[in-house]
Amino acid sequence: MSPQPTLLKNLTADELHVALAPLGVSPHAARRLQMAVMRADALPQRLSGLATTTLRHVHAHTSVPHLTLLEHVVSPRDGFAKYLFRGHGPDPFEAVRIPLLHRPEDPKYIVCVSSQVGCAMRCAFCATGRLGFRRNLAAWEIVDQVVKIQKDAPHPVRGVVFMGMGEPMLNYDAVMQAARILSEPSGLAIAGKAITISTVGIVPGIRRFTAERRPYRLVVSLTSAHAATRRSILPIEAAYPTADVMDALRDYHRATRRRVTLAWIMMAGVNTRPEDAEQLAALTRDLPIKLDLIDVNDPTGRFRPPSHDELNTFRDALTASLGCPVARRYSGGSDIHAACGMLAGRARDLPAS
Repeated sequence: MSPQPTLLKNLTADELHVALAPLGVSPHAARRLQMAVMRADALPQRLSGLATTTLRHVHAHTSVPHLTLLEHVVSPRDGFAKYLFRGHGPDPFEAVRIPLLHRPEDPKYIVCVSSQVGCAMRCAFCATGRLGFRRNLAAWEIVDQVVKIQKDAPHPVRGVVFMGMGEPMLNYDAVMQAARILSEPSGLAIAGKAITISTVGIVPGIRRFTAERRPYRLVVSLTSAHAATRRSILPIEAAYPTADVMDALRDYHRATRRRVTLAWIMMAGVNTRPEDAEQLAALTRDLPIKLDLIDVNDPTGRFRPPSHDELNTFRDALTASLGCPVARRYSGGSDIHAACGMLAGRARDLPAS
């Protein structure tokens, strides 16, 4: 055994078995151990089918890492909840619990997790981008966001979106490891199709995701089909131009036969004109897409969402030009700075829940 303790929440069940096999832990026992830790957030004192002596050795050679909860705020407006955590580094980061309570017979939550502290993408409308990049989160730090929120939640967590702080494709290995652990039956048993990986357009990450045939949903934040406009609000356009992103997405569609989901952060006077819809239609003419419209949330006031009339005109133009599914996504929690683009990893002077 390694002198370093085996970190639970950081390994899949198979990896946990490999690490603990020298102690006499079978594959079945490794799965049951993982399940016990993920549900109780602690090592069990007893585990059916595992000898007391063996379990004592497991306790001696493993560790259950924990995030520290610094703040928990619930929106009185829409029930979104924001959690401020600290992991193994000094800088805090945030996760958001999103309520899906419209079906009384099946209340549930989605958790929006962070994959990095800060972000290097510096998207013009995003508070996280203004922080700059601090560090990547380890797989267990991502997993534990969901574990801690599930423990606090009155209803089950049924989905995870990698849309919090950071660019998931720039922490690819840890993000995919976390997604695997979250989706394992002995992990948190969240269906792969209910886990969404979002990217601003990191082409190598999209291509790797395609080659590895990952079962998770992919969302690409396009936001503008006009290269110069996109570069002014999403600086990553300079490194990975729209044309390269679209080539990667066409290959993704050919490999998976899945409709490509594009996110469009709506900013009045910037990307919600009829010509923006026409440019998007021209760009995606040969690619089956689904478009998610999301209001911008910019506390600086530089960008604002479209007015009612502007939005209706834009949607009419999309209907006329695109002929694809268009959904307007509700970005909740803005009153507690938990909405898309507002996570900044710091405590605020807000009423605690």
